[in-house]
Amino acid sequence: MNLDLLYPLVSLLYALVGWHFWRTRWHTTQPGAVWEKILPLPALALHFLLLIDTVSNPAGLNLGVGNALSAIIWLAVLIYWLGSFRYRLEVLLAPLSGLAAVAVLIPLVLPITHVLGNTELLAFRVHLIIALLAYSLFTIAALHAALMAMVEKRLHNVNQPGVVANLPPLLTLESLLFRIIGVGFVLLTLTLASGMLFSEELFHEPMQFNHKTIFAILSWVVFAALLSGRRLWGWRGRIAIRWTLAGFVMLVLAYIGSKFVLEILLHR
Repeated sequence: MNLDLLYPLVSLLYALVGWHFWRTRWHTTQPGAVWEKILPLPALALHFLLLIDTVSNPAGLNLGVGNALSAIIWLAVLIYWLGSFRYRLEVLLAPLSGLAAVAVLIPLVLPITHVLGNTELLAFRVHLIIALLAYSLFTIAALHAALMAMVEKRLHNVNQPGVVANLPPLLTLESLLFRIIGVGFVLLTLTLASGMLFSEELFHEPMQFNHKTIFAILSWVVFAALLSGRRLWGWRGRIAIRWTLAGFVMLVLAYIGSKFVLEILLHR
């Protein structure tokens, strides 16, 4: 099934969603309308259709750099869209939709396929799903941390009330950040554990400690330290933001970095 013509359409839909929330949430304090709740739905639905078409392969799953980034951003937009029904998070859908407008086109720019074999094994499929969910949650956490830094800065500037007025209180954002990190940490732990179990089952040897594994473990350590610091010493504010971004960078190096080297530089 060839859906190449849908890529620019989905990108345009995301761009329109981002532009709308940028105009109505970043520069004004007007209340939101009910119809805005379903605004991202067409882009999400069509994006999902593209992912199903491009990721599915008779030989396995095509999870190259382009498809992986596209899937992660799709999950991030989906989770934030669902969260917007409870919290005032439409303001963050503006930059996130802008990222999605670019990410949905990446499979066209990087069409190199990286078909994963052995996906008929249930354990491996579960491992991949958990990993994608973990990366998506930490992507949201990183965006959340960056937004909190911006909000904290704008709180001291009374002439720029737009973004702050359209967001929940900073303490609510901070609480939501640690909930996201907490769930993401559990999923990251399950990703590492299931990766070890899957390696034993398929290759009859423990998980190899290459650069990808090392960066993933370092990221796990950073987020474990952050959650411990929050519970034991009440870490918050700039400390929490810095640790969140540091852990996310290591996670990106673990996944995207290794795939970029293998597929783009080494053509594997």
